[in-house]
Amino acid sequence: MQHNISFSLPDKPTPIVVQVPTNTLLSDAAHMAGIDIGQPCGGQGRCGRCAVQVTEGTVRRRSTLRLSPVDIEQGYALACQSVVEGGVAIYVPPQEKIERRLTTDRVVAEVTVPADYEYPFTQTVRRVLLTLNPPSMDDQTDDWSRLQTAFRLQHQIERVTCSIGLLRKMGYVMREGDWNVTAIIETSRPSDQTTTRLIDLRPYHEDEYAPLWGCAIDIGTTTVTLWLVDLVTGQVKAQAAEYNGQIARGEDVISRIIYTSKNGGGDELRQRVLETINSLLDLACKRIKSPQGKVTPDQVVKATIAGNSTMMHLLLGIPASSIRLSPFIPTVNHPPLMTGREVGLNVNPEAAVDCLPGVASYVGADITAGVLSSGLDNADNVTLFLDVGTNGETVLGNRDWLVTCACSAGPAFEGAGVVNGMRATQGAIEEVWIHSETLEPTWRVIGGGKPKGICGSGLIALLSEAFITGVIDKGGNVNLAARSPRVREGAHGGEYVVAWGRETESGEDIVITRVDIDNLLRAKAAIYAGFTVLAENVGIPLETTDKVLIGGSFGKYINVEKAVQIGLLPDMDWSRFEFLGNTSVKGAYLALLDWRKRERITEIAKRMTYIELSADNSFYEAFTSALFLPHTDLSKFPSVAEALEKS
Repeated sequence: MQHNISFSLPDKPTPIVVQVPTNTLLSDAAHMAGIDIGQPCGGQGRCGRCAVQVTEGTVRRRSTLRLSPVDIEQGYALACQSVVEGGVAIYVPPQEKIERRLTTDRVVAEVTVPADYEYPFTQTVRRVLLTLNPPSMDDQTDDWSRLQTAFRLQHQIERVTCSIGLLRKMGYVMREGDWNVTAIIETSRPSDQTTTRLIDLRPYHEDEYAPLWGCAIDIGTTTVTLWLVDLVTGQVKAQAAEYNGQIARGEDVISRIIYTSKNGGGDELRQRVLETINSLLDLACKRIKSPQGKVTPDQVVKATIAGNSTMMHLLLGIPASSIRLSPFIPTVNHPPLMTGREVGLNVNPEAAVDCLPGVASYVGADITAGVLSSGLDNADNVTLFLDVGTNGETVLGNRDWLVTCACSAGPAFEGAGVVNGMRATQGAIEEVWIHSETLEPTWRVIGGGKPKGICGSGLIALLSEAFITGVIDKGGNVNLAARSPRVREGAHGGEYVVAWGRETESGEDIVITRVDIDNLLRAKAAIYAGFTVLAENVGIPLETTDKVLIGGSFGKYINVEKAVQIGLLPDMDWSRFEFLGNTSVKGAYLALLDWRKRERITEIAKRMTYIELSADNSFYEAFTSALFLPHTDLSKFPSVAEALEKS
């Protein structure tokens, strides 16, 4: 039976009405009406952020988690957990908006072209100029054979393959160029021309050393980053970053995998990430001022992509359900080479698209690319590499051996799962200090002005300062006996007011709650337990590691002292920590330029031994011990013990 569902929105003068059958989820009905209701938990009913209000009629609620009796009495229901059984009218409250403007200084990185990059010898994609003999009544050779002959005689390229799309335009291009053409070709390596693939054919002879465009892409669970590169010079000409459009359907990989099991969920997530990448490509192209004229996405002839295993599967439309089910086996760790058309990127349809190899379900190409760009695979001494993000991947080793693991840290340090959390964008509090006597805070905001929320580095600093000054205890409990109006009982238990409403952009207090603290403690405990268990498994005392390399865009802004004080990082001399920024996109960039470094990533993936922490009982024990500030065993953190004594 069909029912009329009427959706009212704050910014729409008239309701939107759709017809749906009995037992349709409200979230699906909203999607049919063209209304985007965020489901950060992937539609599992855990986050409560898809709540809508039923103003007429009734719905059947499968779950009321996160809804109070008062909420239910007022008609609120979770859109992802409520089905229609008759005609209803639904009010959709204002949806959570993600700040779309990432500040330039937080995105653009200085990139130096590798000293050993030589376009003719290390780049697998290049242009060649061909002069063809025009056909005549005496020379009846077909166009394709004529082109192959020119390749063989003028460039000693014996075998060339070509797509049907290029065959269809080949004759026109040759004649428009008066039998002078530029061919864009791809080989496995410059010295090996046994098999050459034609990417594009252009009329007339181009400048052989004019820019030839490629892009390096990092698909993060939270943020997608793209570098647009001139393959001739190796220079990064433009950078762009944006939130992964999949966030609205899950803030972590597990939530997104679960969402793919829903009707059309996989296709939707694929389209969302493609839209994100393609919009970044448009933006990066517009940022380039080229003497050759406007740069357009279809001029991009090569792309390398890094990302965790789930992100790679979702991009390619490959079912990811096996990643979250024991024994946690992905469909593919080493995807084959593809074209822009096959992947769905708005680059040249025949562009070479290389999805870099991963290791396991939870250690993907973002980590193999990161190991390459960090230099860990060539380190003489034992080195620890951490990617501080949603998945908390860790690699330990040197030039002789590499072991790796991953733990689900969650997105708390990326601003998600925290009431006033946000990404490191304009208006985010990035650093906090609390006066030890008055408990009054001082903070620094990205871009200046009034704060909107707190980003990851600010949350680490806030947690550390609150602990050292006694605002919270080692278990994360807020000290309600503290003599400060900033410490109070809130809707979610004890909380600390970082900024009063009169000081903020929204006019509302910015606080950290007990629930927020619990989420942060779980995230830091997972990361700390991951690398400590990894070290124990290979019999390497953590304190003997030569360096700790920290990757991830967020990692670049961590305050070492504060991170040690909360037990996120091991208590070592600060000189042993090195912050590298986005090592994933840097590795993708190196692979884009140099076939030798691309092969090195494959070797790294093969060398890495993966340890599945869910099968290791010691991980749960280590995780439980790390759920305190900084740890249940304070002897592991002598500098923190000293700071506590002084305070």
